[in-house]
Amino acid sequence: MIHENGQVIAVDFDGTVVEHAYPAIGEEMLFAFDTLKRLQSKGHKLILWTIREGKALEDAVEYCRSNGVEFYAVNKNYPEEVFEAGVTSRKVNADLFIDDRNVGGFRGWGEIYMMLHPEDGEYRHQLIDREAHYNQKGKKPNKGGGGGIFSRWRKG
Repeated sequence: MIHENGQVIAVDFDGTVVEHAYPAIGEEMLFAFDTLKRLQSKGHKLILWTIREGKALEDAVEYCRSNGVEFYAVNKNYPEEVFEAGVTSRKVNADLFIDDRNVGGFRGWGEIYMMLHPEDGEYRHQLIDREAHYNQKGKKPNKGGGGGIFSRWRKG
């Protein structure tokens, strides 16, 4: 159900819904589908916004569907939109974008949900396995603290 105060949220697939394994489909990111379903239940329109095309895109859409998430639109602003190369922009008109490539990296689905719905209280499942929230190979959260905004990641 979509509410009038729901937002349009564009969601990336590789590295956000699943771990990076393109063109294959990686393992689900911790609580991705639980959170996406919860956002839909709050009335948000979810758009799958991904670089995938053709069979790789069909596979991603079917994977999401088989995990209980049906997107409002896929790489479009609305389901009926027709993409015309050179005429239509591939960038969707969304209120928010959830992507592992945004500044600061992917924050984990629990934290994302709490940013959007702090009124729901703590989303308790978010830190059961802290390491599962970080999918960037060779990088782990900095446990030392200090060092400003870039101290979150360390080689290792």
